[in-house]
Amino acid sequence: MKIGVVVHGPNIIDSGYALKLIDLLKEYGEVTARLGGTMGRTAVIDASLENIIDIRKKLVPSDSLKIFHDDNVDVIFLLNYGKSDVTGQVFGYKVYNHYVQKTDDNSIPVIQIERPGEDDGSVIPWNGNFELAKDLAHRLNLTLITPEEVYDNHIKQDDIPDNHTHRIVHGVSPGENIMVNSVVIGKTDSDKLTLIAKDNVIVDIVGGTLKGHGVEKLGEVDLENAIIKTGLLRKAKVTPRILQRDDNADFEVAFLDHAGEDVYRFRGCDVVITIGDDTTLISSDILYRFDIPIVGITDGDLDKVVENGFKAKNSIIFEVESGFDDVCGQAIEKNLFTDNQINSDFSNISQVEQKIIEIINNINCKYKINYID
Repeated sequence: MKIGVVVHGPNIIDSGYALKLIDLLKEYGEVTARLGGTMGRTAVIDASLENIIDIRKKLVPSDSLKIFHDDNVDVIFLLNYGKSDVTGQVFGYKVYNHYVQKTDDNSIPVIQIERPGEDDGSVIPWNGNFELAKDLAHRLNLTLITPEEVYDNHIKQDDIPDNHTHRIVHGVSPGENIMVNSVVIGKTDSDKLTLIAKDNVIVDIVGGTLKGHGVEKLGEVDLENAIIKTGLLRKAKVTPRILQRDDNADFEVAFLDHAGEDVYRFRGCDVVITIGDDTTLISSDILYRFDIPIVGITDGDLDKVVENGFKAKNSIIFEVESGFDDVCGQAIEKNLFTDNQINSDFSNISQVEQKIIEIINNINCKYKINYID
């Protein structure tokens, strides 16, 4: 039996269950595993699992499922370790339905293993091979949950006016950051959260407080298909694994503006300029694994999105006046990155620093500089 395994998120990897489940599934047939999502990449690297879990492509989970569908495997497993049984089951429902929309047929069984090792862990056979799911639930001491139970308990909802759309976010806790497509747009103040949009712009939160600057950064959004996360992106306290980086013929400087989870495409650069507190925190933590320093433009408006943020040696952090990180970022992009996101006109990070100082001084913005030794 050919088995495709989609591993989602850092928690299933950090817990050790991704490897345990892959080894278990090898008892049933030939297993191939790939990552679905982006934040799990650092966890795969830290656990030295690149030769077991394919992380070469940035794919949303439904696309990873589709690759296995197109490879004509016999069964596909989705491994996840959600914040709660509710968030995990709702996640699986959405991934499975997005996947179905991308295929011409739905003949390959998809089985989700959710929160293994927890009392509320479950196995969900989304479309067939109930016996295999039942066998695994028994062996793993997990509850067998049907798709109908997930829908009835967590998905079914009342209609809303035609001129608004809304999205219920399950399993939240008060005081958590709300991230939509990698941008923090608010904070929860309840265990029930609903995002409301009009004309593809988020206009209100029920169960939380909007962050206007974040909504402005996010802009228009397809609320139904957006990637929404609350709380910390990665909770485990880990020892980062540093990978050796190849030397470039040119000294390459990259520009990253409020899109921390896309930073992997710059893993071959020498320096990455990051705009915004959260983008700087996420990006520096990822780039630390590749020994790449950052030049971060921040304004002290930090929403904690990872438990520990690492920064490579020689990184430089500019803390500008409140609200000026975007202004400085736009000026840096205009002056240094007119055609693309890579600049090869510098020979070292000190030259990058001096050019940014010049740009910020022209804006007449106060700032201070922090150096990472």
